[in-house]
Amino acid sequence: MSKSVVRTSKFRHVFGGASKQDNCYDGLRVTKNANDSQFCAVNTKFIAVVCEAGGGGAFSVIPLEKTGRTDVNAPRVTGHKGPVMDIAWNPFNENMIASCADDCMVKCWIIPDGGLTDNLVESTVDLAGHQRRIGSIVWHPTADNVLASAGFDYVIFVWNVGTGAPINKINCHTDTIYNIAFNFDGSQMATSCKDKKIRILNPRDGTILNEGQGHAGTKASRVIFTSENRLFTTGFSKMSERQYAIWDTSDLSKALKMEMIDTASGVMFPFFDFNTNMVYLAGKGDGNIRYYELVEDRPFCFYLDEYKSSAPQRGLGMCPKRAVDVPRCEVMKFFKLHPKGLVEPIGFKVPRKSELFQEDLFPPCLGDTPSMTAEEWAAGKDAPPNLIDLRDGFVPTAKPTFVAPEKKVSEEESVPKGEKELVKAYHELKAEVRRLEEKLASANIKIRQLEAK
Repeated sequence: MSKSVVRTSKFRHVFGGASKQDNCYDGLRVTKNANDSQFCAVNTKFIAVVCEAGGGGAFSVIPLEKTGRTDVNAPRVTGHKGPVMDIAWNPFNENMIASCADDCMVKCWIIPDGGLTDNLVESTVDLAGHQRRIGSIVWHPTADNVLASAGFDYVIFVWNVGTGAPINKINCHTDTIYNIAFNFDGSQMATSCKDKKIRILNPRDGTILNEGQGHAGTKASRVIFTSENRLFTTGFSKMSERQYAIWDTSDLSKALKMEMIDTASGVMFPFFDFNTNMVYLAGKGDGNIRYYELVEDRPFCFYLDEYKSSAPQRGLGMCPKRAVDVPRCEVMKFFKLHPKGLVEPIGFKVPRKSELFQEDLFPPCLGDTPSMTAEEWAAGKDAPPNLIDLRDGFVPTAKPTFVAPEKKVSEEESVPKGEKELVKAYHELKAEVRRLEEKLASANIKIRQLEAK
């Protein structure tokens, strides 16, 4: 009589559980924008959610400890002139968040500790360069203040936020860019595109290192790095079946593994945890989150289980590893965005009886200090990310105050609008003329004195 062999894995019994209502965030006017992004970003201090706003774009920023119902008049970040498309926290500055919008602008904001006390209209850094709306942004994993943005003008900009200037402009795409992702040390960038191709680029000069045909369907696809030599993608088949695929970065001509998931219509978003080698798949409009374990050899991917819920998700924010509940063996945490304005934390835990630190579940994870400056990375330096041990919990490192570059005022912005602005501008110019006249008179006196000698 043959016995069935069960694969040994410490993550085989991982289970997901939603938080109680007291630990949720409610009363948010979640955006109805149709863009394929998460509309939610989380770090160890704040949760940010893109909201509905009339006559522009806005997002709410809430300190993690302020659970419960949010006041309808709570302050928000309201500086964009069009709907906000994507948001992302700076991994090395817990108070800085980047946003991109329909107004062709990428903006960076500094959120004070304790949250906003008034609407934040003036951004810290403005990054202008795209000619059409911007769909996605992502921070560099090891270099300080390096941000990449992909627009509907088929262009990717790699920015130095510290100077407000682009490091590189990548023009190799001929159709809409669905998403961009850096590898572990930020030396390569992967993109998925409407032309159904997957590309691996050098983000410093924009050269294509490798490319191949991705998913055959016409709907949006997503790509992420899962190791130095592996890509993980989600997309659709010609029959509109949702799929995931695993690729060797050295050969994108054929997937190592491609498997059908289901026939739902929502775009599937992959989230990777390199500490556990687990991939979480969440579809827009789905109520469930599937999770898989990746291995180096065939069959490359093992299905583990799924978290099930009857409530559909509008978006999902992935919590950084340094913010999970280590004593309870929580290996991952998401913040689920409900269409009706509820944000629900969902924790994924490994059942363990011991309350001691589980070293096998929590190897060193990504820290909050960069490995190099933006200038060093632009000059060609590569370095692995700095890792931290969670044995004694996460202690944030002290950061220097961010010094914003001087903003360039466009001609359109400098023109006064309305009677009050015109009167103010008139008096300012009059004062400037008086100051210059006094300066000129003083200079003339000095000239006459010199001539008399």
